[in-house]
Formats: sequence, structure tokens, C-alpha cells
Amino acid sequence: MTDKKQAKKKYYRKRVDFLLLLAKIKLWPSRNGTLHGIKEMETKGEYAYITTHCEKKILVHNSKNGRAARWIRNKWVVGSCKDCKIPDWKLNKFSSTFFKQHYGSQLYSKQSVSLKLMK
Repeated sequence: MTDKKQAKKKYYRKRVDFLLLLAKIKLWPSRNGTLHGIKEMETKGEYAYITTHCEKKILVHNSKNGRAARWIRNKWVVGSCKDCKIPDWKLNKFSSTFFKQHYGSQLYSKQSVSLKLMK
């Protein structure tokens, strides 16, 4: 019997809004394949300003086809940042996350849901 619990599988749609996905999982893949933990995220229209736990500041465009979106969906990461100190439970949760085309959460924002209900 093992003491570690299996992480529950999470499913998200492949074509989900990228900024909503980043706000949900709070991880950012750098260009060298390192995962950084997101400490702060300020959204302004189609862009977001991200501050990582290692105090790096990044300007991100909301693109479903971009490098970071593809790297998160396909989990093309080498390791995690030592300065960000991402906990093991978060890495296990990320590794048990799946992206499917026709199944999973669409991650609607509260604002878009309220706009749809008003119509």
C-alpha cells in the first residue's frame, strides 16, 4: 500500500482560451523547457502580464496556437524552476491533466458566462 494518493485526472478542451488556462493551472513553460510557477497575472484585453515566483516578468499574448500553449498541451517540459519551488502536488496534478478535443472543461470566465446568460 502506498501513502501517495493518485492525482485525479483533469480534462480540459484543447482549444480552450489560453489566458483562462494559465490562470487555472498557474504554470508557465519557458523557452528552454523549464516550468515556472505563476505568482501574479494581470490581464489587459488580449494580453497578460505574468510575474513568476522567481520574479521574472513576461508579457503574454492570448494565442491558442502559440508556443507556450502547445508546450502546455503536449507537456513538452524538461523540469521545474528551482527558484520558483513548485510543490510536488502541483507537478503531479499537471502531469495528470489531459487535453481532449471533444471532452473536458471549457473554462468559461465569469464575465463571458454572464454575457451569455443576458442574451
